[in-house]
Amino acid sequence: MTAEQTPDPRLPLGLSAADPDLVKAVGLALSDVEKILHGVADSDVSFIDEAALHLVNAGGKRFRPLFTLISSHVADGPLPEVITAAAAVELVHLATLYHDDVMDEATMRRGAASVNARWDNTIAILTGDFLFAHASGLVADLGTDAARIIAETFSELVTGQMRETVGPAPGENPVDHYLTVIGQKTGSLIATAGRYAGMFSNATAEQTEALHRYGKIIGAAFQISDDIIDIASPAAESGKTPGTDLREGVRTLPMIYALSHPGNDRLTELLAGPISDDAEVEEALELLRDSTGMQRARETLEQYAERAHAALAPLPAGSARDALELLTRYVIERTR
Repeated sequence: MTAEQTPDPRLPLGLSAADPDLVKAVGLALSDVEKILHGVADSDVSFIDEAALHLVNAGGKRFRPLFTLISSHVADGPLPEVITAAAAVELVHLATLYHDDVMDEATMRRGAASVNARWDNTIAILTGDFLFAHASGLVADLGTDAARIIAETFSELVTGQMRETVGPAPGENPVDHYLTVIGQKTGSLIATAGRYAGMFSNATAEQTEALHRYGKIIGAAFQISDDIIDIASPAAESGKTPGTDLREGVRTLPMIYALSHPGNDRLTELLAGPISDDAEVEEALELLRDSTGMQRARETLEQYAERAHAALAPLPAGSARDALELLTRYVIERTR
């Protein structure tokens, strides 16, 4: 990495008040991560490369590598192994998106046609597998401990998806089920990103465990905040089409809380399955916005933010810890 490199501009997430030197260093390292991500286009079949790069080129927040790079500044910063780990974690995330779009029968992803819509489900599944293979190859270069950790993470991701697909067991608390699902589907990979950041930046065992724990909590918090935004924010403010979860028949935390309150017969009727009618989606959104479910979901989000803040206690004072504190506040403020 040279001084002439241009920092990657993708550094939002509430980090405008972070230490400028940290932001610059992370931006430069993120540019190196991007090069690795684009390196997945190395097969001898151009069609495979095109499909593999479809979501890489579509962009996104790059939250997972960004978190990895920031966290590494707790110790020696984004050493080459940290950058490799950051890219591997993002490739795993992208691979899960290809598979998610097949299961959700999605037609759009990050403003572009999803791979399953542009080609078909088989291509989307195989492309996701292709990215998993590349991620595994990167992690293999980091040693057996890293390989074991990513294997355990794969298991958590799949378990969380299966748990969500099957739904709560008879007598299981729906809120507990939901929180377990997001802890596995979203929190586990971000937790691994934090763990890798500590491992490969020469952080202490205590600091590495703190980053791992923080990642698990903040990952789940991000999912809760996304669920709130999907209901609360008009498209003009969030940049997303509200009611996506309603259209897919996914019951998120605000919905679960709202349905647990007596007297919501119409909402119960609307949320019985996926909603395809635009008028009914808007009706459900209005009912949810006026329900106690939104407030209870915000309270749960606040609790997760408090837990995330507490998880940072073992980390040394400095710009990296300050940036993670800003990230924690951002998770709350993005829902307002």
